[in-house]
Amino acid sequence: MAQGAPNQILTRLVPWYIESRRTLPWRTNRDPYRIWASEVMLQQTTVTAVIPFYERFMKRFPDLKSLASAALEDVIEHWAGLGYYSRARSLHKAAIELARQPEFPRTHTELLNFPGLGPYTARAVSSLAFGEPVGVVDGNVIRVLSRVYDLDLEWWKPKERDEIQTRADALAQGSVDGRPADPSDVNQALMELGATVCTPQSPSCLLCPVTTLCRARANETISLRPRPKPRKETEIWLWEPLVQRSGNKQVLLVQNDYAPFLKGHWIWPGKAVRLKKKPKDYHYKGLVTHHEIFVNVRTSKTSKSPKKAAQADQQWVSLIDIKSKIPSSLVRKALDALEIS
Repeated sequence: MAQGAPNQILTRLVPWYIESRRTLPWRTNRDPYRIWASEVMLQQTTVTAVIPFYERFMKRFPDLKSLASAALEDVIEHWAGLGYYSRARSLHKAAIELARQPEFPRTHTELLNFPGLGPYTARAVSSLAFGEPVGVVDGNVIRVLSRVYDLDLEWWKPKERDEIQTRADALAQGSVDGRPADPSDVNQALMELGATVCTPQSPSCLLCPVTTLCRARANETISLRPRPKPRKETEIWLWEPLVQRSGNKQVLLVQNDYAPFLKGHWIWPGKAVRLKKKPKDYHYKGLVTHHEIFVNVRTSKTSKSPKKAAQADQQWVSLIDIKSKIPSSLVRKALDALEIS
């Protein structure tokens, strides 16, 4: 048997996972809703940070029906603090559509038809909840497989990422001691290994169940795997939001289609301009992905009560409801800059 063959790896990896896995709230059962919500929360967020938010979210929305019937503002409020609020919007939108189905879809190809369920999330839900024999490929899995197989790939490119997906699929379809492996255990084992042992820096190779099968360790290339992804160049932006207030303490929000950051979020009307150099004068600044944003706040006020917003992408919101409407601190800080309450 060739070094690193799927079944050889699984025979060591799966028993290790069953014995060593962390106790996590979304591992208590195979409820596809709970697994799906956890996978969405874990995108761009660590397990330690997610747990208290997940438990609070599940207490408020314990099942698919409760999430689907909730107001988006309520969902956003219970998501507050996790960031990347587009995830919460997609989760809610998909919940509404999933609740209309006769049963929760069981395959990743079916799940791909719903908002926010991309290749990774769809495969994670179908394999962890229903045992579909498909591999999942997240950052941890990319790192583990790049090292185990010593893959010098530009994994962020579709064709080369497909190679990692093929290897992950082969493992999910493998066997342990002559019996088909549980794809849920296989995928979670790979993710667990990457999160706890095969870490980005200073991996604990002596504790790794597949250390003698790891080609990168044999070739002394662990520090080179996976190949580092080139970073996007930081962009400098000047954002000039306009906080329009009415006499009864309401402010106007628009659904962002003019700034490259926080796309689709409810923010202040205004304008955003890309700069070559950082400005010297501004109210405050923030960072959203690779956008460094310098903010100068403008304001206007009327004593009249506002009429209903003329367009669907505009709305007047009470100041007391502002947190649920605009959870992004970058946006809310405009009120602090003007000392509005």
